[in-house]
Amino acid sequence: MSKHTYKTNINCNNCIKSVTPFLNELDNIDSWKVDIENDDKLLEVILDDDNHEAVEEAVLNAGFKIEPA
Repeated sequence: MSKHTYKTNINCNNCIKSVTPFLNELDNIDSWKVDIENDDKLLEVILDDDNHEAVEEAVLNAGFKIEPA
C-alpha cells in the first residue's frame, strides 16, 4: 500500500460528490478523502499499488485540477 497526497481545487461537498464516482471506480484505491478545510484542498489516497497516474486522470476527468502536494 502507498499513500499519496495531492493539491486540488475540490473545495466543497458538491465537488466531492462530483468526483466520488470517478475515484470509486478505480480498483487500486483502498480509501480516499478530501480536506476541504485545508487551503490546498488536499486529496489523500491509499493505493493497493503505485499507479497514482490513474488517480490523477480520474480527478482531471471529473473536471478538477490536481498536482502532487
